[in-house]
Amino acid sequence: MDALLNFFQGFVNLGAAVMLPVVIAILGLFFRMKFGQAVKAGLLVGIGFQGLSLAVNLLTTTIQPVMDYYEEMGSGYDVLEIGFAALGGASWTVPFAVFAIPAIVIINLILVRAKITKVLNVDIWNFMHFLVPGALAYALFGSAVVGFLVTVALSVVTLFFSQWLAPKWGEFFGLEGTTCTTLAFASWVYPISYLLNKLIDKIPGVNKIDLDMDKVGEKLGIFGDPAIIGIVVGLFLSVLTKQDVSSLLTICMGIAAVMVLIPRMVGIMMEGLTPIGNAANEYMKNKLGEDEDVYIGMDIALGLGDPACITCTAIMIPLTIAMAFVIPDMRFFPLGILAEVCYLAPMCVLTGKGNIFRSLISMIIIMGLTLFFANMFAPEATQMMSVTSVDFDGMVTASHFGWNPGNIIISFIHKLFF
Repeated sequence: MDALLNFFQGFVNLGAAVMLPVVIAILGLFFRMKFGQAVKAGLLVGIGFQGLSLAVNLLTTTIQPVMDYYEEMGSGYDVLEIGFAALGGASWTVPFAVFAIPAIVIINLILVRAKITKVLNVDIWNFMHFLVPGALAYALFGSAVVGFLVTVALSVVTLFFSQWLAPKWGEFFGLEGTTCTTLAFASWVYPISYLLNKLIDKIPGVNKIDLDMDKVGEKLGIFGDPAIIGIVVGLFLSVLTKQDVSSLLTICMGIAAVMVLIPRMVGIMMEGLTPIGNAANEYMKNKLGEDEDVYIGMDIALGLGDPACITCTAIMIPLTIAMAFVIPDMRFFPLGILAEVCYLAPMCVLTGKGNIFRSLISMIIIMGLTLFFANMFAPEATQMMSVTSVDFDGMVTASHFGWNPGNIIISFIHKLFF
């Protein structure tokens, strides 16, 4: 069993850029694609995701001086906020992970075959979104069986939320045939931001405010171009954080590059995903007589190609810092979360239909909830880390304890009944 666990951990540690080509190619062969076509589709998805990761890392590196500026404000907090990479890596070390991963894949295939869901989740790296709550349940209730059941149950729940949002996801982002299966965003951020937009629709005056990127771009001409918007966004962040001229220019060019590169990288991924989606749909129709589409479940990062996402991200960074000083009894400084703000944007932009005003309202409220819960559940987060192979001194927390619905529900149950 240890050998099997080590295999899964080693495979995951290779990263999504290596995992995706393998998974996509195998999927293509399963759906009766020719070997060469399946391999090419896998490579294109892997190359596109690698480029997307590089572009997102460029964004993180570019705004590092901004985060350094805010880091100086973070003294005096007694809880360490760890990033999702450390948390995700730790979740793969729990004893039931080796059983949960194949169980998730097999159950998904059975549900698709039985026409219970139309979503095929290939986003194996983000299985951590299921494993983290499972590891939390294991730590809090002392049962590996409970942890396993929580992990698998959340993977199934996510399929139905992902199917619900799939048509709008595909239409808005131009990602037909795909959907987002990242638990926190498909099953938490999307429903909340959806309801918030329904509420905004009921408020006279406010429901008329429209700051749509396309409409603004048409009125501004060249100043509505994504690259120019990137320059303006970089200038805004640089002036706000008192950067020198050298850093200002670097930040402006970095964000401008990201605004142009991310949509191009998503386009390369879609070159690989489109034939896979077509093959999957053809297979389902031939085998099951199914007339409906099958959606390929992918990472939330696939939705970062819309310019509104990066624009909202830049505005939310200082607002997130401000919230850290407003939330009562705040015990951690959200420096790591700043690098994750971009992943909050796609669902808020989607439900706001590209309206910057609505998107920011959703992001502000959801980020406030994220910081509040991550602060409240720091003891549970620390206990969860204690059953993994990753050790930290003192108390820790992470964004997943603020926006992963599995963690939030399990932590509330623990606080109320144990």
